[in-house]
Amino acid sequence: MAKKYYELHVAGCVRQLPILNVTDTLAIAGFVILGDTELTQKTARELVKKIPAHTEILMTAETKGIPLAAEMARLLGMDRYVVARKDIKAYMENPLIVEDKSITTKGKQILCLTDTDVALIKEKKTLLVDDVISTGGSMKALAELAGKAGAEIIGRAAILAEGNACERNDIVYLETLPLFNAE
Repeated sequence: MAKKYYELHVAGCVRQLPILNVTDTLAIAGFVILGDTELTQKTARELVKKIPAHTEILMTAETKGIPLAAEMARLLGMDRYVVARKDIKAYMENPLIVEDKSITTKGKQILCLTDTDVALIKEKKTLLVDDVISTGGSMKALAELAGKAGAEIIGRAAILAEGNACERNDIVYLETLPLFNAE
């Protein structure tokens, strides 16, 4: 059987996304920004036009949000951005930790920040950034972590809103991504 694809048009880029089963009934279009310089630069350029002007710092979660947040921070003239890690690293003293459940990751995972990252976002107008917002589980965990760190969350931004996320009015995004029936 031939592999099925969804043709995505975003920020002047066209990509053929493979449709992948994530459960017996649900399939998603596999969107991977990692390694795609053109897509990262163009989507970051369009996304920074839509975010609150008073954003002081960006925060994302490992892994796929990192290149987007890095490019957005560069475009905004920010020296730093914050990455919530998915496991505790040896350099982390007194990490803040929350649990996260994503439709694209099997089982539960954690998000954590080291004390230096906490200091970077504490009392700062923080924009949460990800590549795709779908069920909102990952963004909820990121917001919980930022809140524990004392950040003032001023918005949530992503390249794509998947499924029902496109109906949310608390996020900014560039394009929608449909969900599919598993085959």
